[in-house]
Amino acid sequence: MGFASINVSVITLGYFLMLFVTLTSILNPIFASRICEFPAIFNLGDSNSDTGTHSAAFTALNSPNGDTYFHMPAGRFSDGRLIIDFIAKSFNLPYLSAYLNSLGASYTNGANFASAGATIRLPSPIIPASGGYSPFYLDVQYQQFMQFKDRSQIIRKQGGKFAKLMPKEDYFRKALYTFDIGHNDLGAGFFSNMSIEEVKATVPDIVNRFSIYVKNIYEVGGRSFWIHSTGPIGCLAYILTGFPSAEKDSAGCSKQHNEVARYFNYKLKEAVFKLRKDFPSAAFTYVDVYSLPLIACCGYGGKYNYSDAPRCGETITVNNTKMVVGSCDNPSVRVDWDGVHYTEAANKFVFDRISTGAFSDPPIPLNMACHRNV
Repeated sequence: MGFASINVSVITLGYFLMLFVTLTSILNPIFASRICEFPAIFNLGDSNSDTGTHSAAFTALNSPNGDTYFHMPAGRFSDGRLIIDFIAKSFNLPYLSAYLNSLGASYTNGANFASAGATIRLPSPIIPASGGYSPFYLDVQYQQFMQFKDRSQIIRKQGGKFAKLMPKEDYFRKALYTFDIGHNDLGAGFFSNMSIEEVKATVPDIVNRFSIYVKNIYEVGGRSFWIHSTGPIGCLAYILTGFPSAEKDSAGCSKQHNEVARYFNYKLKEAVFKLRKDFPSAAFTYVDVYSLPLIACCGYGGKYNYSDAPRCGETITVNNTKMVVGSCDNPSVRVDWDGVHYTEAANKFVFDRISTGAFSDPPIPLNMACHRNV
């Protein structure tokens, strides 16, 4: 009797599983859709996804940046790989070369236009001014993308040894377009003597400008968009150090600065929803990457092991002895790399979760990001 009961249970369970899959496939076509095979990725953003722009254009990063994975500085503000690296790896694509990096770069499977210090709106001041932001803000990144799109095909048609380093023409239509930017627009407001409410009031304009460039890329053929929110700025060491008297929450983060970050994410999600409505033939995925970092792994001084100078990898003199600002003993158990950016372990942790679709709207996994929400 026990054996027969087990068989009935198995059959019943199998029936309901089959029924669930069938109904889910009918009600949600995404469930039944094929896995997306993106031949290329084009990324626009700031230091959270910069794979070499800042180092190519300005000052190269020093060790211990990159030491965990690359065993040398690799143009990334982290001890190892970034979320964008894990995204590329998940599609069996090579890590993205920075558009400005002419040394050993290949663009066969996409290009990265992200720059550390980049903003959505025109920044002030601009590097190399003290506290300056990247001149490669979103408008410039978009212009670089458009130049790349046109010139890469000219090079392919000309043939020769450089042709194979360029993406095929149809890759631009089939590619995944990723965006990770906005953090520095809020930071610029916080450090320009604006009140919290004044910074918050700038958010709608920042998000509206962002939407313009997504629309522009859609107009030239882009159809799959993966758009990251900003993280909890109020938990980063550079904010906690810059605003020591800010009211803290139970996690030790600045409540007001995080409220602005959440408002930015709310407006960004609204904008993505509108893009989805306005352009139903494209797939727009909003990704929530909000998490909780605190003490920096690579830094020097203060409660949070962070100061504006020196930065990670720079040389300082302490008690008449020169020393390099180095890494903590085990970056794999830390979230905050240098007071502003994440460790490789944190980037991998975030990627593993956002790639499932659990933090996305619509809630589809990364490998289904080419399918529009029906």
